This record gives sequence, C-alpha cells and structure tokens, in this order.
Amino acid sequence: MAHALPPEPMAAARARLTPTRCMLMIKTFAAATLIVLLSGHQTVAQTIYPIDRAAILAGARFDFKVEFPDRVDPSKLKVTVNGEDHAAAFGQSGTFVEREDDKDQSALMLRGVTLTKPGNVTVEVSDGVRSRTVAWTVYDTPPRKAKNVILFIGDGLSPAHRTAARLLSKGIAEGKSLGKLAIDDMPHMALVATAGSDSIITDSANAASAYATGHKTAVNAMGVYADRTASPFDDPKVETIASLAKRRNGMGIGIVTNTEVEDATPAAMVAHTRRRAAYDEIVEQFFAAKPDVLMGGGAANFLPQAAPGSKRKDDIDYVARFRDAGYSVATTKTELDAVNAKSDARQLLGLFATGNMDGALDRKFLKGGGVKKFPDQPDLTEQVQAALNVLSKNDAGFFLMVESGLIDKYAHVLDMERAVYDTIMLDNAVGLARKWAQARGDDTLILVLADHNHPNSLVGTISDDMTTTPNVPLRERVGVYEKAGFPNYPAPDADGYPSRVDVSRRLAIFSASLPDHYETFRPKLDNPNEPTVKGDDPGTFKANDKYKDVPGVVLRFGNLPAMMGASVHSGEDVILTGTGPGSERIRGSMDNTDVFRIMADALGLAVAGQ
Repeated sequence: MAHALPPEPMAAARARLTPTRCMLMIKTFAAATLIVLLSGHQTVAQTIYPIDRAAILAGARFDFKVEFPDRVDPSKLKVTVNGEDHAAAFGQSGTFVEREDDKDQSALMLRGVTLTKPGNVTVEVSDGVRSRTVAWTVYDTPPRKAKNVILFIGDGLSPAHRTAARLLSKGIAEGKSLGKLAIDDMPHMALVATAGSDSIITDSANAASAYATGHKTAVNAMGVYADRTASPFDDPKVETIASLAKRRNGMGIGIVTNTEVEDATPAAMVAHTRRRAAYDEIVEQFFAAKPDVLMGGGAANFLPQAAPGSKRKDDIDYVARFRDAGYSVATTKTELDAVNAKSDARQLLGLFATGNMDGALDRKFLKGGGVKKFPDQPDLTEQVQAALNVLSKNDAGFFLMVESGLIDKYAHVLDMERAVYDTIMLDNAVGLARKWAQARGDDTLILVLADHNHPNSLVGTISDDMTTTPNVPLRERVGVYEKAGFPNYPAPDADGYPSRVDVSRRLAIFSASLPDHYETFRPKLDNPNEPTVKGDDPGTFKANDKYKDVPGVVLRFGNLPAMMGASVHSGEDVILTGTGPGSERIRGSMDNTDVFRIMADALGLAVAGQ
C-alpha cells in the first residue's frame, strides 16, 4: 500500500526537482515510453465482440468478431467457446480478414450466430502470442405472459419534467398534488442506469439500442458493437426486439414518434449502424424491416432528391415504395383520421413533416415552430390510437415503441415550457394506452421511461409581476424555499394543458449544463428557444444576441466547452415505471439492458434448447 510523504519530506522532494533533474526524469520517462511503444504490441490484447459480461438472449442472432491489434498468422489462431472450437460451437466457420481496411491488422468475423443453451459462456482467443478471455451469460425466458408490449420513451425525460407536468396538468394545494400522472400511477418502479460501452454519458442512439437489443454500445451507434473499421455499416450486429418479436412470435411491429422517424430512438428499434446521422440508409433499413406502423416526421429522407423539401442523395421515392408494398400513407391529421376510419388498414406509414413535428405548446396554443408550414399535424395521442387500431388486428400481438422525442430537443435548447407540455402529451398517450389495455383484460405490458437524463432541476418559481415591484431584476425574482410558493397557471383544459405559460408566477426550471447564453427567465412565445449561434472561431458557439435586449436579461457564461452550442445529457439514473404482465420484474436499481430482458421475458422470446 502506498503512503503519502509527510509535509517536510514532500517539500524537500519538491525542492530537489531542479530543472536539470526534471529534464533527466522526462528523458527517462520518454525512453521507457518508447520501449513500450516498440514492444507493447505483444501485450495489447484482442478486442472481442460481444464484449465482456454481455448478456445474450438464447436464440437471438448476433455477429461474433475478434479484432487483432496487428497482422496475425491464421494458422496459429485458436478461438474457443467453452473449450469447443468456435466453428463447432457456432455452427459455421469464421471469415478471416488478414488486413482489415488494408491495414496491418487482422480480424475474424462470424455473421448471424446464435447460442441456445442458457448458462455461462467463456470465449478464449489466442493468436499464438497473445490471448484474451471474455465471459458471457446466455439466458432463457419463462413462458410468454404478455400478448403485447408498449414501450413509451420520453427522450431526455428528467424527474423535473415529470414533476412540472404533474403541477401544471393536475394542480397542487397545500403541498398535495390534486392528481397523479398516468406515467407515475403504476404499480412497479425502478431506477435505471444509462451508461454506454464507451462513456458514462449516453446519447439517444446507444441508450435506445440498449433497450432494443439488451447489449451495450457506443455513442451514436445502434444495433451494433462499434468496431474500428471505416464503414459505419459493417459493424458486428445484434438482433433487435422488433426483429425477434416478428421472427419468433409473428408479432406486429409499431414505431411512433414526433421527431423524425430516422432519429436515434425510433431508428434503434430496427436499424444497425454506428452512425446515427445516416438517415438515407436508415430509411432503407426501415423499408427492409417493414414495421407494420411507422409514424412521425422525417419525410425529407423518404422523398426523391428532386422533390421539394427532400434531403435524399438519390432518386428513390420511399413513400411510393411503402405505398406499393400495401401501406396506407398519411401526411396530415386529416389523412390519418381517414385511415383510422378504415377497418381494413393493416400497415400504416405516417409522415407529418419534412423534419421534426411540432410540440404540443406550439401546435395547440402558440402556433410557432413549423406549424405554419405543417398546420395539420396529429397529436401523439392520435398517432398512438391509430397505431393501436392497426396493430391490434394481428392475432399474434404486437410490439409498439412510442417516443415523445421533443422533450429532449427542447431541454437541449433550455426551452423548459415546451419540454413540460410535451411531457403532458406523453402522459396523455400513456393514459390512452392504459385504458385500451384495461378494456382488453390487461394482456399488455406497458413500460414508461427516459432513454437518458438531462441535468434539469425545479428550484422554485419566478415572480414576474412587474406591476407591484417594477424595479426588481428578474434574477432576484427567483423564489426559493418558502418564497417559491406555488405557481399560478390557469386551470388546465381537458387534456391537462394550461392555456398560458407567461403567467406572473411560473416554475423555475434550470439546467446544470450551460453554453454561453442570455437568460431571459421567460418562456419563448414566438418560436422554440435558440440560446446560441455560431461563434467567431470555427466550431464554436456564442450567446444569441436575439435575446440581448429582453428586459431583465442576464448574460450567463456557460460551464461547457465553446464547441457546445446547447445543454448536454447527464448521467443520472432514469425512472422506469410499468404495469401489466411481466412488470413485476421492475424493481430497485437496474441497468438499461435489463429493460430489453423485461420485454423478452414477457414475450417469451428465448428458444433455449432448440
């Protein structure tokens, strides 16, 4: 055990560090480092996918890959699974690549393998010089409990959003809420850890991928282990729950969002890529997977490049392709209502904006954002109802993912009111689904959670009554503790929305991650907030002067690097609530990969022994 030097000897040691002695130490360290660099390749182990401690559903398909740090002799390779040669264990021989990406680094790849026997698995890899061992767990599932699974994801949904949504939509008196949210009024609850394979902080891609596959992956990746190759489409794949539910049980598949459907969370349900921005290729994968219901924004990457608003780089018309494949297509709420009125619709593509759809506050009240361009957008509740109408026609049941995705996007730009209204919208959608499930005898597992957190906190209220105290700066109007009192939003309408957010005592929700920006302490009534613009130096951002002259504004110097133009995700656990068959597994502290296992167990997706 190492011990710290006492004060005097430590000071004496520092005194002995003369410039000459420091230079000698630096040269000695550099020489030692050079020796490691020259010979260290013999101590660098192989990289194995799936990674160490992976939990694998029995019968689920995955790609097995070994990356060697340099060029190796294939005749000296030994790869075993529980002591058995990998070719026998997986039922196929691997493809050996002597120079991967034309570099002096070899690789071994097996595509689409399975393991069907539950238990502990030890994988050993040796190239004659180095060796590496990883351990996996293959798990079975009990008999099927649920006919359907609905996974609700509030993208970036923080506890502050949930609390604020409860305050606005239910009200509070003398410290007690006047009602509960549907997302909170569930029998089972857990905290879910969200870290990815490469960082303690996730993005929506690898976070949603953990739910969809039960495997960890890296930021920006979905449905794959992010490997070292140049191509973002050849990485080792892992099967998604959408694929498993359809392949094993013949179930219907639905994906509903109010972001672009190609965005990370909806795409992660079916896609395999380590580059979440590859929208054209993600649309191709959607068409190949053919989910029964696909709804949201993002029409720009479905339209051929010559079409107005298109962002595709080719001439393929995927709207036409889906229509030719038998899909009913809706581009407005009116058209969606027409599909709902049809009793024979079994496949539905809904694309209601070229980019993201608009949130509840803009659509219902402010008419900001893209509402003028796309005035006839459906609410998330209407999308969910349409999805249930179509998917319930499948006698084998269905898997449906529903995302309220703009919560995250509003949280990034410090637009707290819009984020809270979209949390209320998520709650309405959950309430609708719960009533639908109860009417059927509760044969449906319903899960509600965030993919990752945002560092938002509800710290009090903002008193903005300028008539009584006109000369008090807005910063001094932030009420904390007993001075916070209670907000005075008008009574909510039937859907839980107050008609105004610019009231005289509003909720004070602040973020702990900040770019430089002008803090106005007020809701943005024209358009969603734009806290930053491009900075003077390439790749940097600065405060948006648009808000510079707002009365009471305060220039906030951020705590993020200048390269960040918005608030960022945080690493705290997220809240998972659930009801229905299989929800009893929700308890205590869990990992995000456990969410996949909850769903797989409820649907009985393992094929152990087959």
